Amino acid sequence: MDKNSLSQIRKELESCVGKRIQLKANKGRKKTYVKEGIVEKAYPSIFTVSFQNEYNSSRTASYSYTDVLTRTIEVKVMSQDMNNIAL
Repeated sequence: MDKNSLSQIRKELESCVGKRIQLKANKGRKKTYVKEGIVEKAYPSIFTVSFQNEYNSSRTASYSYTDVLTRTIEVKVMSQDMNNIAL
């Protein structure tokens, strides 16, 4: 793994704290799910995302920057004018 790539991914996600994102996760065996949430915090090794479900209860999940690098998850920042920026 390239350290520069991980640090670049971390910096980009640190700038997205508080913003709405769309997260697409690969769960293996051709199973994927897509959820929208808000990036809560960015730590040195992981970042946390808060998800709301249809019952208005909140769920927080954590992901590592390596997941983004290996494309286990894909993160798209949802902007105001609905243009998506992929990481």
